Amino acid sequence: MGPSAAFFDLDKTVIAKSSALAFGRPFYRDGLISRRDVVKSAYAQLMFRLGGGTDEQAMARTRDYLAALCKGWRVEQVQQIVAETLNELINPYVYAEAAALIAEHQAAGRDVVLVSASGDEMVRPIGELLGITDVIATRMAIVDGRYSGQVEFYSAGPAKVVGINELAAARGYDLSQCFAYSDSSSDLPMLEAVGHPSVVNPDRALRRAALERSWPVLEFRHPIALGKRLRDRPAVPVAAAALGVGVGVAIGFALYGRHRRARAAVA
Repeated sequence: MGPSAAFFDLDKTVIAKSSALAFGRPFYRDGLISRRDVVKSAYAQLMFRLGGGTDEQAMARTRDYLAALCKGWRVEQVQQIVAETLNELINPYVYAEAAALIAEHQAAGRDVVLVSASGDEMVRPIGELLGITDVIATRMAIVDGRYSGQVEFYSAGPAKVVGINELAAARGYDLSQCFAYSDSSSDLPMLEAVGHPSVVNPDRALRRAALERSWPVLEFRHPIALGKRLRDRPAVPVAAAALGVGVGVAIGFALYGRHRRARAAVA
């Protein structure tokens, strides 16, 4: 049997919170986003997740808002914010069940890959805390130490499968022998791309799809602090953690605007 992998979504699958919003407060504190951005982002992130986030136009709007929002942010400032707050914001929220499952796949000789719409430079250090070195995540162009306003790869929905296929071709994975885990119906393409999909804390649409396809449904309920494992690691500079909160805020603008238009139409 050839090499295989287990692909894990991040938010609500491995960690019990949104990585896109985790850094919202310190980014607001340091002036990168406004209070209005935070409120819109939190509201619309909830609506996005309840709706499954499968609308391609909404994904495109999110990508475009992300690029505009982060344009001009200094990478050095973002690095400092994330280095100072990673322990507080991520450490206590890793699901014990996810950590055990990751270890089980690694013990079986499989590569473990985090697949997330959040920024590569944010997802990668979270992965390192879990002993994961491979990630597929959103990549934003950086020019002269600042975000240029261009998104090189937006790792959401069907685009996740593009990243998975590229990695599978490079590593020689037989995807029929691979595993995938997610909580969101927006990740149906990723789950359908492998031979062994499972859903974790699924939204309504994904739970329905899993029941129709006889996929395993897992419930992760016990976040656990990484504690000493996290404290013993050096701080990891995060060049694009802004992508994480940027995704949340971008979703906020896209869906908050759509919500207001819908209300106006009803009125």
